[in-house]
Amino acid sequence: MNMTNLPLPDLQNAKSLVQRHYQALAAATPDTVGGILRQSLHPECHWYGMHPFHEQTGPEAIAETFWVPFLNAFSRVQRREDIFFAGLNEMDGFQGQWTCSMGHLMGLFDAPFLNIPATGKMGFLRYAEFNKVDGGQITQSALFVDLLHLMLQAGLNPLRAPQTGVHLVQPGPITHDGLLHQPQDPTEGTRTLARINHMIGSIDHANAAKEPLIPQEELAQDWNDDMIWWGPAGIGATYTIDRYIAQHQQPFRTGLAGRSFNGHLCRMAEGTYGGFFGWPNLTLSNTGGFMGVPVNEARADMRVVDVYRRDGDKLAENWIFIDMLHFLNMQGVDVLGELTG
Repeated sequence: MNMTNLPLPDLQNAKSLVQRHYQALAAATPDTVGGILRQSLHPECHWYGMHPFHEQTGPEAIAETFWVPFLNAFSRVQRREDIFFAGLNEMDGFQGQWTCSMGHLMGLFDAPFLNIPATGKMGFLRYAEFNKVDGGQITQSALFVDLLHLMLQAGLNPLRAPQTGVHLVQPGPITHDGLLHQPQDPTEGTRTLARINHMIGSIDHANAAKEPLIPQEELAQDWNDDMIWWGPAGIGATYTIDRYIAQHQQPFRTGLAGRSFNGHLCRMAEGTYGGFFGWPNLTLSNTGGFMGVPVNEARADMRVVDVYRRDGDKLAENWIFIDMLHFLNMQGVDVLGELTG
């Protein structure tokens, strides 16, 4: 099915609802956050959270699992949003309306969070959140946060090996145009989604082909040469096609095998921005040693968010969130448990 054959959606109501929800959350305390969630979330809202939060149902469970502990640890929280867009979900035939928000939740890190020690300083929790809006309420929500990134800020390095990329408090798009509060030209969103889908197909083809293109040729089909891959902690960020290959793609493809693509729950685009998440996206085997974890027999899942910026005909920037703690835990590495030792 192609978006160009569908009625043009009015995504503004969904955007406005989610932005009002974020404004209300800005004033939340541990005591009030449950009530604030009840104002915007459906009573049976299904919530996807990374390890150790996992899946929850309803505002009360979501508040007690994530927001109350977070707000007990962080005060004066600001949502420093770098990207916000909406779209129709390709995964359900372009029926569901979703929003995507990405940036950092910044606050004063004054009490421990999940055994991560407080710093008494500013803390930046990288986040990406997808919300489905239906009937004037948020009915599904996925919140990915980069806990390894927060640990590095607190002076902890629980990883078994150095990152292949660089650790940063990651900036938003170089164009500073990622907050799409106003309606966008729908043809631009169609172009962005088509490029994302072509890129996904290129990866699948490379994994299946007996004689695949060399990595530079494969990537050049979909990416500008000065691409930036803003990777998650544990891997890190990398710049240009050649450095991306050396600092992420090659270690990933060398260390992991038996890739099963499980699909996405939401994939959408608006304007020059797009993204997706899955639960899980991939299942793989650690056959060559990855992130310092030795070869093992486990089939481990990667729950992944990708957010993209297109520049011209190709992709230019990509922000990635991976539930690393879940991926490692399935291989017998309990990062949070080790913090209590």
